[in-house]
Amino acid sequence: MIFGIGTDICDVRRIAAAQLRHGDRFAQRVLGAAELQVWRARGLRWPDRANRYLATRFSAKEAFSKAIGLGIRMPMTWRNCEILNHPSGAPYLVVHGDLYTWCTARRLGFHVTVSDESDYAASFCVAEVHPESVPIDE
Repeated sequence: MIFGIGTDICDVRRIAAAQLRHGDRFAQRVLGAAELQVWRARGLRWPDRANRYLATRFSAKEAFSKAIGLGIRMPMTWRNCEILNHPSGAPYLVVHGDLYTWCTARRLGFHVTVSDESDYAASFCVAEVHPESVPIDE
């Protein structure tokens, strides 16, 4: 059964401007530990791609927060939600801490997709109630 659906579109240029203004603090506020590692590695090789990566994660977290109906308020925090990738490249969502507890209590599982072009990042998230499954927590 579908619990909620969320979508978001983000201007990559806006994210790049925030990154310029605030430096790494902006990424550190938005990205979880595993995401930060990917963002830093991409930034060393392709700075523009790092901005798009940050924008897709920002967008996906906004979509997720809409799908669960909380917005960006406790227990939903930027860092308690991570968008990671399987070896195939497919994105998946990981929740931590109080957000994991909140999602587990509701038996929620998630589907997430992200897409980006040079100027925009878009994301879509579906939250489902599963009788036996729980979200991933690493």
